[in-house]
Amino acid sequence: MASEGNKLYEGRLVGRTDPILEKLNSSIAVDQCLSEVDVRASIAYAKALEKAGILSRAELDKMISGLEKISEEISKGTLVIAKTDEDIHTTIERRLKELIGDVAGKLHTGRSRNDQVVTDLRMLMRNSITMLSSHLQQLIWTLVERASAEIEVILPGYTHLQRAQPIRWSHLLLSHAVALTRDSERLIEIKKRINVLPLGSGALAGNPFGLDRELICKELDFASISINSIDAVSDRDFVVEFLSTSSLIMIHLSKLAEDLILFSTKEFGFITLSDAFCTGSSLMPQKKNPDSLELIRSKAGRVIGRTVGILMVLKGLPSAYNKDLQEDKEAVTDVIDTLSAVLQVTTGVISTLQMNKDTMEKALSPDMLATDLANYLVRKGMPFRQAHTAVGKAVHLAENKGVTLNHLSVEDLKSITPMMGSDVSQVFNQQSSVEQYSCPGGTGKGSVRTQIEQLKELLKKQRE
Repeated sequence: MASEGNKLYEGRLVGRTDPILEKLNSSIAVDQCLSEVDVRASIAYAKALEKAGILSRAELDKMISGLEKISEEISKGTLVIAKTDEDIHTTIERRLKELIGDVAGKLHTGRSRNDQVVTDLRMLMRNSITMLSSHLQQLIWTLVERASAEIEVILPGYTHLQRAQPIRWSHLLLSHAVALTRDSERLIEIKKRINVLPLGSGALAGNPFGLDRELICKELDFASISINSIDAVSDRDFVVEFLSTSSLIMIHLSKLAEDLILFSTKEFGFITLSDAFCTGSSLMPQKKNPDSLELIRSKAGRVIGRTVGILMVLKGLPSAYNKDLQEDKEAVTDVIDTLSAVLQVTTGVISTLQMNKDTMEKALSPDMLATDLANYLVRKGMPFRQAHTAVGKAVHLAENKGVTLNHLSVEDLKSITPMMGSDVSQVFNQQSSVEQYSCPGGTGKGSVRTQIEQLKELLKKQRE
């Protein structure tokens, strides 16, 4: 926290701030991540001040030289943060004064913490979303590549966690890839709305010095400038959008993690996780725990909590800036760090797991082809509802006889409906079953190959 005599607001208040409030008010532990972008934004702002006649050319050169020195110290990790610095902006202002003297005080002309902080946050998030998009697209690509390589493998598909119909392993992998592709699109859209410059809005009324905001916009690579200064300093819609999209990404990753956790159990045995992404037990020597996936699953709750938290902060605020908004940076930086780690770990898990083809195929059972038997009757002209009922009776008969559905005799099946013929045995073939689902989106090989190409094309466009 800045000591008495160093605060920007020192002229109005008398005496020391309560030490507990000092601690509550300080954000230096959270906003150090803004240091690089704050220096960059300050250089752009200084150039606009020079154009507006507030700084001479010599003063501008001196200020840029000082700020570049600070940037160098930041990159080297040598910038000293004093115990009295309440935030990273105070640190940079203090250090700039140490380097260039009282002229440093001109940098804050017409600039408020309100427009300064939100500008820094937008720049940080813009850079971070580029990084997160890259990690997300790499995960999607890994899923697509694995689906392409293992397209021949068939396993039980599940609904309600009960065996439903045979599907391709690739089809399941692609279902997760498609959901993540929507997330990737959302990140790209959010970046567009983040890329709006608020600097030059002042505390809320705007800037009184004829500041060239378009110059700042160009210097900082923003796409446009904010329309209304009151909205500009208080808008955190972009934060909510980012946190909400991150929550959706985490939900999708949690779902993927849950599938893999189940499939890696002895009861399923469909996959074997790499030791690099597992841990052992402190008590039971035989254990191999899927901690990577469990952590992915748990981190979803952390990110969702951050989203709910910022919504609760925003829902009761009046117009313009309020100190409540200081909560945004901790939420954003925590989610960026969490999501970055989780995406990379998930990619590692997917790229290194062993798929157990024989175990998957052994888990296929004739009863999973009951729908195929109903479709067989439909193709002979029976309405589906009647076919559904007839096959239900066949399943019940097989259970009473203690045999699988495919071991009912033709006579048994004819006793249910005369439309059952000797050709019914052709129904009980898992490979033929998946191949009949050839419509777009289905689990037939041709359809899955089309999905792979569609996803590759989507990824190509997103990367462009």
